[in-house]
Amino acid sequence: MRLPGAASSVGRYDRPVRDEEVLGLLRDAAHAVRDAIAGQHGRGLSGDRPTQYHADVVADAAALGVLVTGGLRVVSEESGSTGEGDLVCVLDPIDGSTNFDRGIPFYSTSMCVLDDAGMRCAVVVNLATDTWYEATRHAGATRDGVPIRTSSVTEMRDAIIGFSGLPGGHGGWAQYRALGSASLELCAVADGSLDGYTVVGSARLSPWDYLGGMLVVEEARGTVADLDDDGPLVEMSRSRRRPLAAATPALATALAAFVALGPT
Repeated sequence: MRLPGAASSVGRYDRPVRDEEVLGLLRDAAHAVRDAIAGQHGRGLSGDRPTQYHADVVADAAALGVLVTGGLRVVSEESGSTGEGDLVCVLDPIDGSTNFDRGIPFYSTSMCVLDDAGMRCAVVVNLATDTWYEATRHAGATRDGVPIRTSSVTEMRDAIIGFSGLPGGHGGWAQYRALGSASLELCAVADGSLDGYTVVGSARLSPWDYLGGMLVVEEARGTVADLDDDGPLVEMSRSRRRPLAAATPALATALAAFVALGPT
């Protein structure tokens, strides 16, 4: 699939690009990644840079082949900036690479397309279970095509919280999880499987880790915040951030207070 005009001039469009066209391109890229990484389990680290797996390199090439040819500029965790154009896809080819390499069925391709107004469209797909999360600005979020909403939990004592990093103590939650794929954990907040998610201790996330899931949460009427108040979370740099997502503003406040008081 190519966006209008992209066949002759990458990044220049003969007419306004519809959201469904953007989503269609993201879906094609996710399918390409899924096909490319078949048989890549257990190959281990690439050796090119810390924490990068062979499968990350393979997945990145597959995604770029669709997204750049289709008319998007891509900012990827694995390869930086490729292509040109007013629409920019922030990409994590495999979010949860260790899970993938070890055969743990919780890893995703996460993509969020940005325009001049911010986050426009996102697709996050659990490649192990073929579960698809999608969101479009001001149009809501879906899981496998069905509209989703966050839970209504407001208090920590009733909440199941997901973490990246190790909590320094008990924050009064009902239960917690550490699942290893930030984008999918954010989507789990969006569909009510989790009530909150954040980073703790020395853990940090980059935009490709959280932007796709962030739009899904916001369009599911959840709350997303930056624990450090370092400016907008919507960016494309390699900066390391501490985002927080919660089902309700009250739960977000309680979760942020726990993180602020906990040891680092």
